[in-house]
Amino acid sequence: MKNSYLGALAFLVAISCTAQNKSETAKEELEVKVKKTDEEWKQELSPDQYFVLREAGTERPGTGKYNLHFEKGEYRCAGCDAVLFGSDDKFESHCGWPSFDNVAENDAIIEREDRSHGMVRTEVLCANCGGHLGHVFNDGPTETGLRYCINSAALDFEKEGAKSPKSKEEK
Repeated sequence: MKNSYLGALAFLVAISCTAQNKSETAKEELEVKVKKTDEEWKQELSPDQYFVLREAGTERPGTGKYNLHFEKGEYRCAGCDAVLFGSDDKFESHCGWPSFDNVAENDAIIEREDRSHGMVRTEVLCANCGGHLGHVFNDGPTETGLRYCINSAALDFEKEGAKSPKSKEEK
């Protein structure tokens, strides 16, 4: 019996490691407009932003500054300033992360299969810089049926009517 448990555990670890390697390989093949070295990203992003955007990390649920944020405006990529989501598409999902039912533009994000951590999910990345944003699920409460579950650390917010900042790509 004990050997069965150990065998099952070894199998799950092997699957998880294989899935993570596939995800890392896919990231290298991603075609994006904004290309920077890890050192450049580390200089421009906070440690939390770097962890989420460049290392595909996840902030703890309920801790992000945009989780319960409902002002009118645009949610932009914290890495490159690309517009990703509008406030009209944000809703309270009670999952602990900002949730949206649609993207700002059809080409604002890239979706791809994520098999990390022994699960199969759909990862959401910024199409402009390739930064990890979060995941999308097919359990949303609106007519789209989608719930884009996004890390606050991956986002910046521009209040409606505010002057648009210069793109980080132009700085």
